[in-house]
Amino acid sequence: MASKSLRVRSLLTAALARPGFRGVMAYSVAEALWLVSCGIEDVLVAYPSVDRAALAELMASPQALTQITLTVDDPAHLDLLTAIRAQTIRAQTPAQDLPVRLSLDIDASLRFSLPALRGVPALPRAAVHLGVRRSPVHTADEASRFAARAAATPGVRLVGVMFYEAQVAGLPDTSPAVRLVKKLSVRDLRVRRREVVDAVQAHVGPLEIVNSGGTGSLETSAADPVVTEVAAGSGLLLPGLFDGYRTLDALPAAFFGLDVVRRPSPHHATAFGGGYIASGPTSASRQPRVVDPPGLHLLPNEGAGEVQTPLAARRRRGAASEPLPAIGDRVWLRHAKAGEQYERFDEVHLVRGDQLVETVATYRGEGKNFG
Repeated sequence: MASKSLRVRSLLTAALARPGFRGVMAYSVAEALWLVSCGIEDVLVAYPSVDRAALAELMASPQALTQITLTVDDPAHLDLLTAIRAQTIRAQTPAQDLPVRLSLDIDASLRFSLPALRGVPALPRAAVHLGVRRSPVHTADEASRFAARAAATPGVRLVGVMFYEAQVAGLPDTSPAVRLVKKLSVRDLRVRRREVVDAVQAHVGPLEIVNSGGTGSLETSAADPVVTEVAAGSGLLLPGLFDGYRTLDALPAAFFGLDVVRRPSPHHATAFGGGYIASGPTSASRQPRVVDPPGLHLLPNEGAGEVQTPLAARRRRGAASEPLPAIGDRVWLRHAKAGEQYERFDEVHLVRGDQLVETVATYRGEGKNFG
């Protein structure tokens, strides 16, 4: 379970109780320590950390050292862990001298080079990078060198590798070009994942973890026999960014409501709050989507605002505009991403049909803020 896509501990534990789910992919060492203290096991922190206090706390806890795996991708990460371990040794004996479990993040982007232009021989070959900028480790040779360094570093144990193919998992199927990129990426990773795993295992022995994928690439990632686990969370809530995926057969499950406080014109209603913009490149795709009433939409020149969100009624050719909600009515929207919206709210209401089943706290509602 990718915790960043939920950020509600009750939802995490409910999902983990169902068949097919095991372990949590966390996004912070402090978060991982808290989850383990709450009884959650097998936590992979999917992003490198330089939180010295949290890392020192990890090294002093036998329970945390057996349940938490850290992500690394740079020798500087190993140097930092070595320094913190030395400080822990001076302050107290490390927890039973257990090693820190590590997973090497591999750049899963699709890369290729363009040929030099004819008649311009001095032009260098341009490398094309399709994907996100994560790890500097891309090839099997680079992974092998890092694994050798990790194997020679006292106090750590490299137990896994992870690949996040954002250009597959994070892109909706909007065009033939996107679908081609996805197809080529899957083909590239099917070969390169095995090469990387073999290269790393030559230095550290059999790996426990080969993690891959996200909600948008579960099918292709799970089909690779070298992969031991896939990670997802957004699919449980299906936020707006996933509307364009052809392979997802799921229904949206997360909504937030805004109350209408103004009607500045016969065609506009203004709701209080609503500026819950998703991370990523600033565009309309990162804004909330109006669900109900269905005839409303955000204004392109204002969008969702910090303290107010103007909404326009859809105008129909040759007919009156869609009816506007009255002052005091509630407008329902969906966030573009899954977990980010819960940084704005203390509680989540769990609803089945028209019945309120339970009200549970978000991370924020439990007084937790992990960045």
